[in-house]
Parts: sequence; C-alpha cells; structure tokens
Amino acid sequence: MRLARLRELMAENNLDGILITQAENRRYLSGFTGSAGVLVITAERQAIATDFRYHEQVQAQCPEWELIQVSHDFVTQMLDVLRDLGLGGLSVGFEASHVSVDQLQRWEQALKAHIRLTNTTQMVEGMRMAKDEGELQAIGRAVSLADEALAHICDWLQPGMTEQQVAWELESTMRTRDATGVSFEVIVASGPNGALPHFRPTDRVIQAGEPIVMDLGCVVDGYCSDVTRTVCLGEPKDDEYLKIWNLVLQAQERAEAGLKAGTTGVDADKLARDPIVEAGYGDFFGHGLGHGVGLAIHEIPRLSFTYSGEIPSGAVVTVEPGIYVSEWGGVRIEDMVVVDENGVEVLTGAPKVAVLDR
Repeated sequence: MRLARLRELMAENNLDGILITQAENRRYLSGFTGSAGVLVITAERQAIATDFRYHEQVQAQCPEWELIQVSHDFVTQMLDVLRDLGLGGLSVGFEASHVSVDQLQRWEQALKAHIRLTNTTQMVEGMRMAKDEGELQAIGRAVSLADEALAHICDWLQPGMTEQQVAWELESTMRTRDATGVSFEVIVASGPNGALPHFRPTDRVIQAGEPIVMDLGCVVDGYCSDVTRTVCLGEPKDDEYLKIWNLVLQAQERAEAGLKAGTTGVDADKLARDPIVEAGYGDFFGHGLGHGVGLAIHEIPRLSFTYSGEIPSGAVVTVEPGIYVSEWGGVRIEDMVVVDENGVEVLTGAPKVAVLDR
C-alpha cells in the first residue's frame, strides 16, 4: 500500500525512480532499520543498496526488496546501480531536505549527466502524516510508558533532589518497562529554569513551592511519545503559578475541543493562543502549539502560526501550550492526540495536577 501510493506520487511528479535516504522514510517504506542504505524505487522494482554490515539484516527485514551490495561509498557504484534498475537516461528524484550540497554534487559528478536528478520535498513525510492501526498501537504503547513514568515520578519526587536525578529516574523507568530508548533528552526544568522551553537538566536542587516542568517520551517499535506536565511540590511560593497553570490548561482544553481533521495548523494554534493573548501573556508563548509525532519526534503536520497546511485524519499531534516568564519559570502541559473528522482522541493519560502534596 505504501509503495503503491509512492508510485502514484512519482507518476504525478514525472519521476521514473526515486532515491530514499532519510532514515525514517527508509524504515517507513521498507521496514529496514539499519543506519546506512539507499532505497531505489522504480515503477516496477524496489531495491536497497547497502554495504556488507547490513546484508543479512536486509534479507531478514525486507524479503520483498532486492538487495544491492555496494561498498561503503555508494556514489562510486551509483551510475551502474541505477542503470541496472532501468533508470539510464531517465529522471530520478531525491529527498532535497536530507541531501547535503556536497552529497548532491558528488552524485551529479558520478552520474555524468546520464541520469537527471530531480529534487523532491516531503513526499514520503506527507504519506507518514496519517497513521495506520499498527502505527497507532505502537504510539499508544509508547505513550502508556511515558504515563507510567510520570505516575512513578509524582509519587517519588521530593524537594532536595536535583533536576538530573529526576531526569534519570524518568528515563530509567521508561527503559526498564520495555522502551527501546528515549525519543529525546528528558527535560526537567525547575524554578527559573522552566522559562527555557528546551532546558537541559542540571545539578540544580529542586525546591518546594516552585514550578517543575517535566517533558519526556520514549520509543516503542520505532515510534515515539511526547508528554509534558508541570507540577509544584507543596504550596506555591506565589499566586502567579496557579494563575498561569490554569490559563495554560484552559488553552489546551480549548484546542483539544476545537481541533479536527481539516483544521489548518494556523487555526489550531489560534485556538490555544487566543485565550493566552487575551489574558496578557501572548508574548510569553513563543512556540507553536504542537507537532506531528511518529517515527520521528518532530514530524509534519505542525500546529503553528507558520503552518498553513491542513491536519489530516489519522494524524498524531501534540497539543502543548506554554507560558515562560524570564527569571520566574514556566508552565507547559502537553498531550498527544489522534485527529479525525469528529475531533480528537487524547492518548495521554497522565493526570494534570498543579500541586503535589508534600
């Protein structure tokens, strides 16, 4: 089904073949999980060109694909490979977003104008936006493990622990419960560090009464999860915390209630941004509302004031409004949802609790 759809897109773009080099796209189309290789797809054939390290892996993972054995430097055999697949003198697409200028120049020199290279953009990524049932199951398991890690940490967390201690506890909890890895470096940002949306944990000691932003996710069967919760240990030090926390929650709930297939990324973002702007915090919500999640932690579509594309049915996206105040801290609350024509299904089950009794 995936190859058939790609071949339809190739025909629409007048491509006789296409080279797939981006890792998640390779896996999506072929099932190959190795770190090096080039998919070569024509109207009739599909092959994986890779070196000695992955020959047995290709045969095990991709029995319906031809294996083309090449050296570590694919470019030296590129012209022969493409000619053998019937592409001599024809037009072959490549993934412009994932091929460096240097690599493209080397390819063009190797092909000696015998084959025309044509740039393509997000052809496979566009296919990946709508998830099938198997993908949703893997994502659901990854979300559940992140939920479990958060439930554990909210019971375990105490003032006096460092951000790094908490981050490792979150990561190790997910890994020991069958995650194959984390989908990004775990974020634990306490107090004023919470004003940095992508803060890296330090040895700062977490104190009672201050916001703690925890952003985490893991990988299951190649698919990612992403969830954020913000909590305070004991009574907040100031009234600003609960005011901001409840505003962020209100913005998220409004977005989740209004989002459905066909909504543009701009309009989805606006659902959450409007109440934050109206409350006077618009300048403190500097990122987009969310992003697609799948084989990569950040995929299209995006819920953003810069993304005018529509959100398709079957897309899995984050809904993560946040407010970040310099020298004070931040609040972000993030769910993952599946979008369809009727609205969204929230996958994330972690409770949204502003204050933990300590």
